[in-house]
Amino acid sequence: MDIFTKFKRSAPPEEESLLPVAEKIVREVEKRIKGKRWQIKLMLAVFLAGGHLLLEDRPGVGKTTLAKTFAQVLDLEFKRIQFTSDLLPSDIIGINYFDLNLRELKFKKGPIFTEILLADEINRASPKTQSGILEAMEERQVTIDGKSYQLSPHFFVIATQNPLEESGTFPLPFSQLDRFMAVTSIGYPDREAERIILKGEEFPPVESISREVVEELKREVKKVKVSDPVVEMVLEIANYTRGKLFKVGLSTRGALGIVELGKSWAKLHNRDFVIDRDILDLLPVTLPHRILPEDPQLDYLTYLKGKLA
Repeated sequence: MDIFTKFKRSAPPEEESLLPVAEKIVREVEKRIKGKRWQIKLMLAVFLAGGHLLLEDRPGVGKTTLAKTFAQVLDLEFKRIQFTSDLLPSDIIGINYFDLNLRELKFKKGPIFTEILLADEINRASPKTQSGILEAMEERQVTIDGKSYQLSPHFFVIATQNPLEESGTFPLPFSQLDRFMAVTSIGYPDREAERIILKGEEFPPVESISREVVEELKREVKKVKVSDPVVEMVLEIANYTRGKLFKVGLSTRGALGIVELGKSWAKLHNRDFVIDRDILDLLPVTLPHRILPEDPQLDYLTYLKGKLA
């Protein structure tokens, strides 16, 4: 029995049902994060596409719980870094030190050497410290004193920031924002989840998915086909944002990220090909952080959806 039929009974009937194993993953995370199905699906899609996710939200709404539960369900190592103004790049990456006993230079790995990394309040760190994570996000490696160290192939950054607070923060530059495949928020927990929290009840345990399942799912995402019309749609989006209405348009890396996330989203919905709807439904989380319109009030998403739908 292959992994895509193993969990078939767990998939509920819906307009476009999820791949059985994806449904299993989402349902396990939903045991602790209620009413956030779309955000959980997005997190899974970004992870499977090899991207990174930025959560913009208020403090205390469950971002850390979501990230930890997601890592637990996928049976992946999880670490959290609290970003502060005095955090140094070496606090993230690690340092070289001289071992007096062995009389040789050794490398002490930082918390970035993990599989799922929660970069909490990333915009509280200085630009220099923020840049320390760029190579890791793009290349899945870090370089110390000219020597490169590989990170896990599953390395996945979930960064958070509070968009409502500006004091003591450093806005993320476009070079870093562009490395996030998607940006979203989770909002307040639903009433049922908040009731459990307020009553002090424990959330039920979650069941982990084997690494074999995770790796096979990633391989299947890579096989998803992207037709010429879908590619043309993404090119049309990119071309529109590079016109006179925008100060900063969609980069080639950003366009590729939209396509890759579309492939992952298609596979989650049990398809081996990307459709227009995949690209358009994801635009609100894949496009705004990568572009800068001349007029902040420009409703480009409505225009694009109307033109391309």
